[in-house]
Amino acid sequence: MPAKDKIQQMFDGIAPDYDRLNHLMSLGVDRIWRRRALREIVTPERPQQILDIACGTGDFSLEIARRMHPDSRITGLDLSEGMLAVMRDKVAKAGLEERISCEQGDSEAMRWEDGSFDRATIAFGIRNFEHREAALTEILRVLRPGGRLVILELSVPENKFLRSCYNLYFQHFVPWIGGRISGDKAAYRYLPASVQQFPGRREWTATMVRCGYTQVRHKAFTFGLCRMYVGEKKTA
Repeated sequence: MPAKDKIQQMFDGIAPDYDRLNHLMSLGVDRIWRRRALREIVTPERPQQILDIACGTGDFSLEIARRMHPDSRITGLDLSEGMLAVMRDKVAKAGLEERISCEQGDSEAMRWEDGSFDRATIAFGIRNFEHREAALTEILRVLRPGGRLVILELSVPENKFLRSCYNLYFQHFVPWIGGRISGDKAAYRYLPASVQQFPGRREWTATMVRCGYTQVRHKAFTFGLCRMYVGEKKTA
């Protein structure tokens, strides 16, 4: 796994083109996956404090804001200031500055007090973390008792035929088109490779349990192209 400074530099470089290339990598269905994850995140009938980690250009934060209680607040956190600059522009255009804030920071050492958030989310970012278990432990700290972490991540299908199609698409087409659009072919070699290197569903759910999460569960979307992991902080 690359060091944080390398990840930060890479995402700063591809930030202007990231949205359309992210939709390309997910074959355009990442919006559907986010909407399905909202059921585990949003409680429209009461206000919530939500932390969107690796918020990137803010797509998930914006979707959450449009569905949550009007008194809820979302805080975005990301290593890349380039990605956050895009997010701030999108939030301003949506008129949601009073409900969504964002800042540059490291999920392994967050400034918030224990129990500050009702929900934490990571959409398509956990595979890029340098020290994943340290981040999971720190996220658990800032969740309130009974709070919930919801992770969305791309994954390799388990079906052999789908996996071969996936490998052809991600190892050849995505780096080529990503390089043409962003000018950084290396970044779009890394991103598909990072999906293949991420732990499988059994290993990752076991990791979440080991880090202290309870009620850990998993759900696959679109033949296993995306997986959702949910874990909770035990009540006192």
